[in-house]
Amino acid sequence: MKYIVKILDIKNITPNVKRFKVEKPQSYRFEPGQATEVSINKPEWRDEKRPFTFTSLNDWPHLEFTIKGYHDHDGVTHNMHQLQPGDELILRDVWGTINYKGPGYFIAGGAGITPFMAILRHLNYWRALSFNQLFFSNKTEADIIYHDELEAMMGRNAHYIVTGAQEGKYHSGHIDKAYLQQHIKDLSKPIYICGPDAMVKQITDILTELGAKPDTLVFEK
Repeated sequence: MKYIVKILDIKNITPNVKRFKVEKPQSYRFEPGQATEVSINKPEWRDEKRPFTFTSLNDWPHLEFTIKGYHDHDGVTHNMHQLQPGDELILRDVWGTINYKGPGYFIAGGAGITPFMAILRHLNYWRALSFNQLFFSNKTEADIIYHDELEAMMGRNAHYIVTGAQEGKYHSGHIDKAYLQQHIKDLSKPIYICGPDAMVKQITDILTELGAKPDTLVFEK
């Protein structure tokens, strides 16, 4: 089913990430961590569908998407970043397999934080966030999506990794085998993973090698 919704507000979150606040269709519901396919409601873009995760919660009066723009080609996200409030998007039915299965470890790379935002916001609302840890990798500190909100929600349970130049404040490097061995102390807990496909595969392979069971690894399949 298709839903045509107007964009209510657009805000810059990082230099290449924008938050889109859009109308919420009546009775439209989703589980935190789920997504839908989105198109721009213009003739040349209506059939160009891309998956985006909701970063809003069900009880909010609007929907929210947090979208990274890829400006090296004339694609969907580049054109979405040119839109203005009042422009329209096309939404479709809800899907997704990243669902919360209990306290554990969240591992995100860049825009891979988006399916986790609704989960973390939901847990924070119910004061059930304290037994979870976040490991969030970005190129630089400026690229950390919702940095201030994550700090406020998670405090010392949020760990940031920068892969670009050494910045001193956060761990510089990658989420590799040595890093996972140091920080993932209980492989029986759920481990939620989202990011570029290559990153997800590498981390799931390492965690499996370290002894994590397949049913503890939660990622989009």
